[in-house]
Amino acid sequence: MEKEELVELQVSGMHCNNCALSIHKLLEKKGLQDIYVDFANDEVKFKTTNPSSTELIIKEIEDLGYKVSEESIPIQEKAYEKVENKFYFSLLFTIPLFSHMFLPFHWLHNPLIQLALCSPVYILGCLHFGKSAYYSLKSGVPNMDVLIFIGSSSAFIYSLYGTIQNLGPDFLFYETAATIISLVLLGNVLEKRSVSQTTSAVRDLMLFQEVKANKMLNGEIIEIHSSQILPGDILVINTGDKIPVDGEIIWGEASVNEAMLTGESLPVEKSKYDQAIGGTVIEKGSIQLLVTKTGKHTVLSQIIELMKKAQAAKPSIQKLGDKVAAIFVPVVVGISVITFFLAFYAFDISFQKSMLNAIAVLVISCPCAMGLATPTAVMVGLGRAAKIGILIKGGNTIEEIAKLKFMVFDKTGTLTTGNFKIKALDCIDISNKKAESIISGIEGYSNHPIARSLVKELSLKSPDKMIFIKVTEEKGLGMTASDSEGNTYLFGSKQILQNDEDPGNYSLFLKMNNILVARIAIEDEIKPEAINLIKTLKSLNIIPVLLSGDQKIKCEVLSATLGIDEIYAETMPHQKLEIIDEIKKRGKTAMVGDGINDAPALTSSDVGVSMSDSSHIAIQSAEVILLKSDLSSIENMLKIGKHTLLTIKQNLFWAFFYNVVAIPFAALGFLNPMVGALAMAFSDVIVIGNSIRLKTKSL
Repeated sequence: MEKEELVELQVSGMHCNNCALSIHKLLEKKGLQDIYVDFANDEVKFKTTNPSSTELIIKEIEDLGYKVSEESIPIQEKAYEKVENKFYFSLLFTIPLFSHMFLPFHWLHNPLIQLALCSPVYILGCLHFGKSAYYSLKSGVPNMDVLIFIGSSSAFIYSLYGTIQNLGPDFLFYETAATIISLVLLGNVLEKRSVSQTTSAVRDLMLFQEVKANKMLNGEIIEIHSSQILPGDILVINTGDKIPVDGEIIWGEASVNEAMLTGESLPVEKSKYDQAIGGTVIEKGSIQLLVTKTGKHTVLSQIIELMKKAQAAKPSIQKLGDKVAAIFVPVVVGISVITFFLAFYAFDISFQKSMLNAIAVLVISCPCAMGLATPTAVMVGLGRAAKIGILIKGGNTIEEIAKLKFMVFDKTGTLTTGNFKIKALDCIDISNKKAESIISGIEGYSNHPIARSLVKELSLKSPDKMIFIKVTEEKGLGMTASDSEGNTYLFGSKQILQNDEDPGNYSLFLKMNNILVARIAIEDEIKPEAINLIKTLKSLNIIPVLLSGDQKIKCEVLSATLGIDEIYAETMPHQKLEIIDEIKKRGKTAMVGDGINDAPALTSSDVGVSMSDSSHIAIQSAEVILLKSDLSSIENMLKIGKHTLLTIKQNLFWAFFYNVVAIPFAALGFLNPMVGALAMAFSDVIVIGNSIRLKTKSL
């Protein structure tokens, strides 16, 4: 299978979701995947298996009338290109033109004066909407600007004809043409400003990277920008400073606020040899930091990259809005034409009124609201989750979370703390000291919670570790190693025992040259928030399941304590995979795990959830990463998923309801084009506003 690469482009000239939809449809036609177009921040992202085709794609986007750059630095729009300035320019002429309907200034009723006031606005509208309409028709993806251009042009050309023929005030609709253009531009301004709020989470994280740093060089301290920092540099960071990049503390102590990473407000105490993460803040203390990671390799950069990729993954519910938006413009144009002919020929309504009804149908229609309904809610949901330490890898994952029926838990390090203590060590034909040296040495190569706990405890007892020339880890089985003298070692669960070897009440076993030489009994503690989480899951009608490679008796004791009825114990990784596949047949399934042996199950489940201190492969396999290792994050994840999906449904309902009601009202003559343009402009804002409400909504 060919590897997909994420391509990011800076695209200027997008003023509303309408523009974004044009580019989105173009990229869809090219067969690209995970397309994300953010008109508010001038960003376009997509995945491709052929990066060499990017130049051709850029040319086709530019053929739509936009400017493209592969640089990460945003393209600066000129003053006359900014939609805000276009709106203010049009408003300057539209206000006096519109006011002739109310003010007793007879000169404003002069057709030539009205033509002079309307012409600059109409020319601006032709350049703004007409250009977009032309390119969208050229690409075979007609957008809403086609409707606006036809509607405003109809009013202007009809008025111009009335002026030339001197047909009187009944034929003058200059204020209609100008007001339509001005109000739609206002909608573009409000839409762009509102949507930018839905993407604020990524921008907030990016601001953490834009800091100054104090670098120690030849005994002196010089100030540099964070972009100039290199691995191996030594930085001096004091109280109140942001830690600019990842590194290891080589001097000093500090209380570090890691809220930007975990959502946890309480500071973490750090001292010599501890790892520090870029973007976190020193609340108290001073340190010297040896830089280990910079640029895209830092934890913060990887989180930002993950969130950007997540925005590109669309929920399946969005497909409904996309399908309707794709056929929306031709359908509305058809309804507008039918409205005119029925009104004029069938119901004997005047030509002017029939035309106004047809124009009203064009300008009141709004496919943008349907296009914005899902992505704005997803972006806010992803951002809110990230701010409390929950990284969700895609909008499609949010929808899956909201539909979960089963949640499967690994035991060790997930429902339990993973802080193990050696309860008993039984040595056979080997001294305790040598057994401890072997176990400490071999487990030092594993990232499993049990391994980390054993190494930590044994290092305090005896700092001596056996040196091995080769060490490998087998999923669900254990560690194998060999020393320079040709001895082989195997340390793992009871699966490594032969039928005639007695496991007793022990959990882990050490073999030397295939002979059992030591047995260890360990004990673990349940995480304090585990009981409440299981209760919450049951209240949400989500069935908790325990799936572990640990001994059956231990799993039964844990399940009885927590109230889990469905248990699968002593399972190998391939068995976990089979069990997950079976559970999935009964409903949407999440898997919560942390070890290498959980990776296949995490990948196979509908939603894989991994703790931040999990193995690297577990994090890569999961769709959700909990930066705080306490289980309360899972409850917050479920609530955010539920409310995000609810917001999407509310948005789609409003978008469909608005168009279903508004178009017939306009067709029947109950709304004039100016009221229609105002209603259309604010329909987008209502949808976006509902999404933004998710930022502070009580979960």
